[in-house]
Amino acid sequence: MNLLEKSQAVETLFLELEEQSKQFHEEAGMGCISGCGFCCSNPEVPASVLEFLPLAFDLYEKGLAEELAAQLAATKSKGVCVVYRAQSDDLSKGFCGNYAKRGLICRVFGASARKNNKTNQKELITCKLLKSERPAAFQEVSTRINSDLDIPLAPAYYTRLKDIDEVLTALQPVNEAIFLALELVLRYRYDEEEEKAS
Repeated sequence: MNLLEKSQAVETLFLELEEQSKQFHEEAGMGCISGCGFCCSNPEVPASVLEFLPLAFDLYEKGLAEELAAQLAATKSKGVCVVYRAQSDDLSKGFCGNYAKRGLICRVFGASARKNNKTNQKELITCKLLKSERPAAFQEVSTRINSDLDIPLAPAYYTRLKDIDEVLTALQPVNEAIFLALELVLRYRYDEEEEKAS
């Protein structure tokens, strides 16, 4: 499988997760707080190169990949996600600048669960802000995901991501993952152009 095919396989996985997440949100009635960027403002969000290949290909098609890669190289890829568009000084309010191509970590948070090894119960993966601002809804959803409410399981999606390419699923800070994805796509497209020219 070449890099483009891997990116397409990731997008197929994302579409399936999107359908499951949409159904969960409709039935649960609980999602992220509108305009909240609390999670996105964390520079240590763990991500993989593979989950950001669709973003890198999209940025390449829009002519933005080289500029963004240079920007990330200059800052040593440190800081808040480069795709995040903060709307407040403390960075807690904002939105994703490329929501359609966001990574897996961005998709599972607040819309998936994991199993507790000790209790074998599903636990909603969400932020402390949502737990504290909507405690009754959080408690109800936490109970229902173990009885009558279907919810995607994040570990299953991470396993399926690894099935596409285990090497590219190593976790690192989000901007580092985006930077490496951009580098791979730029090299892939450069090699493609070279092949066509020869």
